[in-house]
Amino acid sequence: MSDKKIKITKNGPYIVTGNVPLSEKIIVPVGKHYEYEEGKTLPQAETYALCRCGKTKTPPFCDGTHAKINFDGTEVASKDKFEDRLVRTVNGPALDLLDDGRCSLSRFCHREPGHAWNLTKQSDDPEKKKEAIRGASECPAGRIVAVEKNGEVYEDKLEQSIDILYDKEKGVIGPIYVKGGIPIEAADGEVYEIRNRAALCRCGQSDNKPFCDAMHLGRDEHERIFNKK
Repeated sequence: MSDKKIKITKNGPYIVTGNVPLSEKIIVPVGKHYEYEEGKTLPQAETYALCRCGKTKTPPFCDGTHAKINFDGTEVASKDKFEDRLVRTVNGPALDLLDDGRCSLSRFCHREPGHAWNLTKQSDDPEKKKEAIRGASECPAGRIVAVEKNGEVYEDKLEQSIDILYDKEKGVIGPIYVKGGIPIEAADGEVYEIRNRAALCRCGQSDNKPFCDAMHLGRDEHERIFNKK
């Protein structure tokens, strides 16, 4: 069993143990879809602390600022399983799309022919089905999951690692992308559902801590985007 783990500390950082590979990725637009560019090289360690309050002067690492600003990192996110949190299911002709609403607005669901939801509705077209699957599988928050009509779940096999995301188009920091089923332990000791893809908040402003809810874009922009949907 892997010893890799992320431990959330009360009103403090994420403590990452088990020599989890750490890298920086930059979200960039390419046509109507999005891809990653490699960012700067980050130091590797057996154990390291990632900032959760968003105010560190040594990003992505914690520098103790959370204690000086009395950061409130209270966790409010549901620990229910993905299937029990669903807010929407799109039943397409050849594919279903499960959606738990946990959005980091990283926009990988946007593909050249359209977004993953509409592409699922048009999944009798093999190319659009393929694009819907890619749009779901590349979502760092794990918000959407593509499921074949026979129940087969589409998930890429991801190495247990962490990507620190930056959003070039929006000019803001992005979430912490946790890949490959690394356990995330709450401050109270309970472990969140282990998932292949999860996005943790690192701006300190999420209303669904510890997970990203795209509040790094700013509250006004966040409300404009989500109220529009």
